[in-house]
Amino acid sequence: MPFATNALVPLVQNGGFTMWLYRSDDLRADVAAPGYFNPAAARLRAGDLMLLVAADAMAMLPVRSNALTGPGVTLDGAVAPVALSRAVAQAFSITQAAQAVVRTVVLAPLLAGIVVGTAIPVQAQVHGPVQQVTVTLRDARGQVVPPAQTLGVSQGYVTTTLPTPPVGTGYRVRVEDPLDPAVAATSPAFNILPDLRLLLTEDGLRLAQEDGSVLSQG
Repeated sequence: MPFATNALVPLVQNGGFTMWLYRSDDLRADVAAPGYFNPAAARLRAGDLMLLVAADAMAMLPVRSNALTGPGVTLDGAVAPVALSRAVAQAFSITQAAQAVVRTVVLAPLLAGIVVGTAIPVQAQVHGPVQQVTVTLRDARGQVVPPAQTLGVSQGYVTTTLPTPPVGTGYRVRVEDPLDPAVAATSPAFNILPDLRLLLTEDGLRLAQEDGSVLSQG
């Protein structure tokens, strides 16, 4: 027989956890087959428990993702349908031990202005179990300016250089974990300045280059 919607009844609901009762004339093997509970996928959540009363067994089954059930535990190998009553007040508690793992990326400061034709120095300190990071340069619109670099973390640090893009404003450097882009750091905006080596100086009635040599007229 196919899945019967009205046969799936919640027994306990507490803090996102639900214990379900499902009674069916189907065999346990048929009920546990993949796809049987697909019509109830919107109701069943991973971590729920299901008390199954099938034609040939009573069992407690864990609910997994995609409305699948695990092998569970057989409570009785030959049962007839039973009636269960629920109390008005029920208590259910779960204790879970967890340990937080800190993962952060800290960028070293950059100059507010970098001369075109040089290099952009990038240094980042990485905390936590991060093996690699991706280093990118972003323009004022947030678009990636090639090339992007994927580098290994060595003793908690990453050091590299990026080529300077065209003269402009609003550039930023971003360092992120490629496996989790939420673990990232972005630098403040900086500018790419023109090359000032051709700056001219005035010497009396003559124009001179930065090195002091006089410009001749052609």
